[in-house]
Amino acid sequence: MITDSFDNKTEPIFTLKDFYGERKKILDICIIIFSKEIYETVLTTYICTKIAEINAPNGAVPIYKFSSEGKEIAFYLSAIGSTGTSEYCIESNWLTGAEKFIMFGSAGSLDKEKTQGRFVIPTEAYRDEGISYHYAPPTDYIKMKNHEKLAAIFDELHFPYVKGRVWTTDAFLRETAGQVAKRRKEGCIAVDMELAGVQSVCDFYGFDLYDFLVTGDVLSEDKYEMERFNDANHNLDKFYITLEIAKRI
Repeated sequence: MITDSFDNKTEPIFTLKDFYGERKKILDICIIIFSKEIYETVLTTYICTKIAEINAPNGAVPIYKFSSEGKEIAFYLSAIGSTGTSEYCIESNWLTGAEKFIMFGSAGSLDKEKTQGRFVIPTEAYRDEGISYHYAPPTDYIKMKNHEKLAAIFDELHFPYVKGRVWTTDAFLRETAGQVAKRRKEGCIAVDMELAGVQSVCDFYGFDLYDFLVTGDVLSEDKYEMERFNDANHNLDKFYITLEIAKRI
């Protein structure tokens, strides 16, 4: 079974050294971006230098760096979904040396009353995906180890937020009424597609992950609302918040 996939007793057959050579050390912080609009705005707003490429048969993904208040920060446009995002995170570490990752994105709200008008700081993620079971022992939830640090930063900046469990799924078209009810009963306030996997690889390799979400659509057991979907994906305020986080980690 997939939940038996964690093997920390034997070594992998190959590593990133076979593809990229020795690990590089260029900088410490990297921003994981999902919005093409935000990504392109960063490229045109800041003086950006390409420092690496994540190679793939369907096209290389460039990694850029820019400077903000004296700190060099890397960023790239990530794949969507737990597996792609997690693999890009691992490879970007190898190519840049970054060990502090800031990730932000949109999510579906499972509790509109709690999430409306607030950022979501996940405390745990339900592992309804595959890659995390290769990087962490099987459990239903994985803890976000830096959620208290992130909440302290949001407090300092006076940004409204709510903390809570989230549900990471690989199958967004199978977010059924029954599954929504189960996750809500367990205390999940939002659903995303990346977090459980990315936290698992960060824990495995000793990276630090700082993640926050913005809810754009609302899932209940009997209806679906998506009025703020586009804004949650592409609003630039999330990027400027990452710069404030980067100053403090």
